[in-house]
Amino acid sequence: MTNVLVTGGAGYIGSHACKSLKAAGYTPVTYDNLVTGWEQAVKFGPFEKGSLSDRTRLDEVFAKYQPVAVMHFAALSQVGEAMSQPGLYWRNNVEGSLTLIEAACAAGCKNFVFSSTCATYGEHDNVVLDEETPQIPLNAYGASKRAVENILRDFAASDGLNHVIFRYFNVAGADPEGEVGEHHRPETHLIPVMLEAIDGKRPALTIHGTDYDTPDGTCIRDYVHVMDLVDAHVLGLKWLEAGKPSSVFNLGTGKGFSVREVIDASRAVTNREVPHSEGPRRAGDATKLVSGSTRALAELGWEPSRSTMPQMIADAWNWHLNGHYDH
Repeated sequence: MTNVLVTGGAGYIGSHACKSLKAAGYTPVTYDNLVTGWEQAVKFGPFEKGSLSDRTRLDEVFAKYQPVAVMHFAALSQVGEAMSQPGLYWRNNVEGSLTLIEAACAAGCKNFVFSSTCATYGEHDNVVLDEETPQIPLNAYGASKRAVENILRDFAASDGLNHVIFRYFNVAGADPEGEVGEHHRPETHLIPVMLEAIDGKRPALTIHGTDYDTPDGTCIRDYVHVMDLVDAHVLGLKWLEAGKPSSVFNLGTGKGFSVREVIDASRAVTNREVPHSEGPRRAGDATKLVSGSTRALAELGWEPSRSTMPQMIADAWNWHLNGHYDH
């Protein structure tokens, strides 16, 4: 049996990754402390509850399952929180990842797929971002992810830790079959917040900043469907299993959408109005984050087939109406 340890496997992206791993013939072993994850999302393999800071618990899980690889999703990821509580992000994201990496190396598990972020790049006005763009993060979230990338490179040199780093753009959508989906408490991501507002589950959506240097004044992001994203992770795992070198890949579509464009698309998909108001910018938000990379296509053969805005909203809307995890 080919086990893969999936940290954060009870969370949004991690649970979708477990589904893709199972479909690809692996057994995903979810390791999650359930602080932001949901046990009901663990449907595709065994569950082990634990913290990344608990080395003894990690050693037990590595010994029990002897995974061929680690997929590391577990992290705090809210920009606003990272701005106000940077220590939380350095402690959780960096110290936790370091403990995990040390445990993996000690167990002889030398294939490591890491969930990083385009937030490591920071603000580069009117520049499409590729893997060589300088990393100048604006907040402790991006900075903590960049630090883990550096740790991986150091352990590659010292312990032969083979790794693939994926820098995501904005992840959206849900499993089209409705087995798992996006469920954060509190919810901060634009599309699910918007759908909750459309459905009357929350007050009007607030557009954070309308004075950005963009065509309609709202910030622009590159969106990628969660199922396309996790398919890239399986390709990254196969890349490492084939003995290919450690690499970094951006995961985005190269097409940016402003907040107003996302609102317009949601109106078209749901056939409902999107109640919204306008507010000031949030600290730590970049004007425009769009991928200029074709490396994932060229080297991994990754093609994001579901990452159109109507498809991402339709799948998210289906999950919003029909899927949920119990509180």
